[in-house]
Amino acid sequence: MKFIQPSANPICQIIDYDYLVLSPVQVSLMQTGYENTKDKIDGSDDLPGNPTTSVNGSNRLNDRSNGKPLRILSEEDWQFWIQNGYVVIKNAVPKSQVKDTADFLWEFEDKDPNNPDTWYKNPYNEMEMKELVGTGMVEVYNHQHLWNNRQMPKIYHAFVDIWGTEKLWVTIDRANLNFPIRPGHEYKAFIHWDYDPETRPQNVQGVLALADQTDENMGGFQCIPELYREYETWKLTQPTDRNRFLPDISGMEDKIVKVKLEAGDLLIFNSLLPHGIRANRSDKVRMAQYISMVPAEEENDLLREWRINSWKNRTAPTGYAFPGDPRNWEQTRYETAVLSPLGRKLLGLDRW
Repeated sequence: MKFIQPSANPICQIIDYDYLVLSPVQVSLMQTGYENTKDKIDGSDDLPGNPTTSVNGSNRLNDRSNGKPLRILSEEDWQFWIQNGYVVIKNAVPKSQVKDTADFLWEFEDKDPNNPDTWYKNPYNEMEMKELVGTGMVEVYNHQHLWNNRQMPKIYHAFVDIWGTEKLWVTIDRANLNFPIRPGHEYKAFIHWDYDPETRPQNVQGVLALADQTDENMGGFQCIPELYREYETWKLTQPTDRNRFLPDISGMEDKIVKVKLEAGDLLIFNSLLPHGIRANRSDKVRMAQYISMVPAEEENDLLREWRINSWKNRTAPTGYAFPGDPRNWEQTRYETAVLSPLGRKLLGLDRW
């Protein structure tokens, strides 16, 4: 599939899916969300869209010029973040809360964690974005357990450190059950960017581990920090017509870092970091929830109202990368999530 850079539509934004093994672009390109644009991917009029936050060219990551102390990251964490393009926040969510979320995902998918025969039944709907087929996306977006994690103060304060502002909105995204590959259920992992790095995007993406991911055979986040650091030099060695989302990493295979996470850890990474997900060759299931935050746009009434409606009515983002649940279980089986005072601001229901 050939990808082209979408225009900067103020209603949408890339969210990511490191996970995606798949798709550059969420894989989000995939996570990208440009719901009202008519840019094309292979002749399609529909780009994967997740209008939960806005692409705002004025956003800038924290350079610490404001003189404010870090809240969650240590100085060592900060230097690692700057040098490598990612950072792991340990124990961002309590183990008990992680277990509750994981148990809910199994329930929502109507699968038995102790019976692998239930893991590979046909999906409830057909993915229009074929790169996502078989990647384990769980089409739930606004359940109480997901919001409980989004409104965790430790997660919020970590993103305050990253952005340098307290006024943030959280992305409304889904979760993932990434099953071990087996015949008929394979997928190919690859390194990609969700944005064209030439545009120098100021954005971050995040993954909350809902199960330990310390076994390298299990699948999990991988990245190339060296390419993140040396991009400007590297690109001079590449053809001008190179794929802007799928780097040629020939000769850099030994530079790939396989990031280990424990249940409850939050991985935050810069969108300029080339990344991907490893194929799951273990007998265990990788579980994750996608969580990120961006500076709030409280004057963008259209976007704010969309976000509130999504939360209140338990609806999925629009865009062909986000098909939603055809059973409508979120609407028929579960109530609107109760938000904390922090959660109300992270949604946009209350202003900062």
